[in-house]
Amino acid sequence: MLKTWAVVPTCLPLVLRRCHACASERFRASGKFRVNAHHKLIDAWLLVLCTTCGETSKLTVLERVNVRSIRPELLDRLHGNHPGLTAELLQDPGVQRRNRIALDWDNAWRLDTGGSDHLDCEVIDVAVRCAARIPVRPVRLIAEGCGLPRAEVERLLREGRLVSGVRLSGKLTGDFTFTLKR
Repeated sequence: MLKTWAVVPTCLPLVLRRCHACASERFRASGKFRVNAHHKLIDAWLLVLCTTCGETSKLTVLERVNVRSIRPELLDRLHGNHPGLTAELLQDPGVQRRNRIALDWDNAWRLDTGGSDHLDCEVIDVAVRCAARIPVRPVRLIAEGCGLPRAEVERLLREGRLVSGVRLSGKLTGDFTFTLKR
């Protein structure tokens, strides 16, 4: 029987970027946007706050874009400080590249296994679905979901009793499946 596990964000991730005031490297998203118009051109930024000193920094979302080329619903969401837009933009690879930032997902997600009825099974087929682009270590995720020590999961992987179509060592940011034979 195929079980489905979900990796679900619990809060916004921290933004990894150096603070110009205190040299800290972590910011939290304020959920607020600043929009500035220059005649027919518009700029928009996502405001982030340093976790150490509270200094505000701006992440560029739009830069000198013609107002008519922006979807009206996006403009409304920017003006309304829409919380869902903050999460979308933080995960946007274009915004991350433009602002030279990375995201710190530590303590910002949880694993939802749908119960513990799979712990007694000899063979478990699991599909792991990620609700966001959260980098997770599959070995850690499997250990947490099955209630096993990480060393035990690595041993099962070496013995061929834990198989997957993707490499389970390292980090993954997308969906994957695996089979565990105890």
